[in-house]
Amino acid sequence: MNLVSIVIPSFNQAPYLETTLLSVLGQDYPRVETIVIDGGSTDGSVDIIKSYEQRLAYWVSEKDSGQAEAINKGMARSRGEIVAWLNSDDFYLAGTVRAAVQAFERFPDAALVYGDMLAVDKYGQTFNTFRYKRLTLADLLSFQIIGQPSVFMRRSAFEQAGGLDPSYHLLLDHHLWIRIAAQGRIAHVPRTWSASRYHTEAKNRARASEFGSEAFRILAWAKTQPSLAPVLSRASRRTSASAHRINARYLLDGGQHAASLAAWMRAFLVHPPTALDRLNLLGSALLNLTGLGKLREKFLKRRQSKYQ
Repeated sequence: MNLVSIVIPSFNQAPYLETTLLSVLGQDYPRVETIVIDGGSTDGSVDIIKSYEQRLAYWVSEKDSGQAEAINKGMARSRGEIVAWLNSDDFYLAGTVRAAVQAFERFPDAALVYGDMLAVDKYGQTFNTFRYKRLTLADLLSFQIIGQPSVFMRRSAFEQAGGLDPSYHLLLDHHLWIRIAAQGRIAHVPRTWSASRYHTEAKNRARASEFGSEAFRILAWAKTQPSLAPVLSRASRRTSASAHRINARYLLDGGQHAASLAAWMRAFLVHPPTALDRLNLLGSALLNLTGLGKLREKFLKRRQSKYQ
């Protein structure tokens, strides 16, 4: 029976940390080691961690350079054949780890497996479900995003890819998925495995304007990679438009509606089908810019009410 290692990177996430810990410690799969790498929190997080330290394989609280360093540090401490990380404001659903192990058994050639994901608010109330599909390397280079909390990897694939690049702070997970997909199969399991928490302190809100620059940086890097450059060349307009589109998405999340609209228009000029595939970004930006944002809020509340 494979050992599964879960690394929890954390920094000043006391309101959510215990929920994250319990979602891992409460899994029904018998061979899970839990590792917490705290970045020197000052909000009471360390007291929460200490209350569970007898059930942890390892924990530390010390300053680091950010999420990537914390995760790499935890992975270096881990022993599992299957590895994952879970940010300290997200959580697993019941049975997730067992389902991930079974997925690797079902797909012995897979380097990475991923399930679907819930979007929840700061109170843990679901307001959306992200249902994914089987993605190709070209899809990943076109910024088809996988919900990170629902991803599990073989240790060998993580190590062969070189781990997380600490110079990335926002799309660091997506950059890793591309490198893993370049070396082996990635497999999707149509089952909801995790929940990602959306709140005002989350990076998609607080650092919205930086996502686009990291997307274009990934494309520039991919052009230098022998295994990726040919794929990128065959889909150059789609990948470039997708970088503009992801920029539009996060700018919208960050409340920068005019900038979001401009980014969506750039995507449309580069490759119309890619932009039109997310026509909702255009509609949301226009509604907010014309003072009709309450209509969008009403729609989102109606969608959320379906989950209650």
